[in-house]
Amino acid sequence: MSDLNDIVEQIDLLAPIPAIATQILAKSEDPDSSMSEIADLIVNDPALTANLLKICNSAYFALPRKLESVKDAVTWIGLDQIVELVLTSSVSENFKKGLVGYGLGEGELWRHAVTSAHVAKLLANRCGVSQNKHLIYTAALLKDIGKLILGRFVAFSAEKINILVHSQGYSFNDAEKTIIGMNHEELGALVGEKWSFSKKLIYIIRHHHLADESARQNRETSLVYLADIVCMLMGICTGTDGLSYRFYSDVLRRINVSEKDLEEIIAQTSENRQKIEYLLKLF
Repeated sequence: MSDLNDIVEQIDLLAPIPAIATQILAKSEDPDSSMSEIADLIVNDPALTANLLKICNSAYFALPRKLESVKDAVTWIGLDQIVELVLTSSVSENFKKGLVGYGLGEGELWRHAVTSAHVAKLLANRCGVSQNKHLIYTAALLKDIGKLILGRFVAFSAEKINILVHSQGYSFNDAEKTIIGMNHEELGALVGEKWSFSKKLIYIIRHHHLADESARQNRETSLVYLADIVCMLMGICTGTDGLSYRFYSDVLRRINVSEKDLEEIIAQTSENRQKIEYLLKLF
């Protein structure tokens, strides 16, 4: 078993999310905050504004005219999507690295994260979610942040972990916990605490594989879990652990998502693959 203190200390080696992104995330999760408050935060950060306008004026959106201000961007694209772009841009640096322990090459975890967030958004819309949509999107984007640190420890213990998974029927996160002493969900939650994420966001990251029965009762966590499952079914950068997690079919019933819904979301995501790939290159 690894020295857990050594693992936790590695959090400080990650590039922290900019304070402005944390503020925007907090505002987006606060039902008492107005959209104008979020827009004001963006406007008052010149670097963020410049980067946002570069993305909005790219071929990804193919707008009929060049946008020159955040107000323009909000008018043409909508503040919901502006917030998603800001948050996605703010976490890209960490996620682009390869992770040998999980069998992921450079950029693959990032592709999986962005696609998961895209799928989670589709699922939330399909379920008629009106609140916490930014929370669901961000949680899907960040759910595997613990892998950024745990990857090298998994690589070192790969043989022992694989024995538990393939010979004894363990899920991959249970095998991580048994061999290393901590799994990527737990470590991801610690990153969230270190970076002052909301309790709701930390909870989803900590339970996104739904091993805890109580997490299956939580709609936001279940949607993020299903987004991950959809990416696995589509074979999107699954890595060595991708097919080694539990599938809880009762979750579909609890959040009123049918198998047909999943099929349609898979089809829609497939249609959007080229656009998602283009978006990845912008960050």
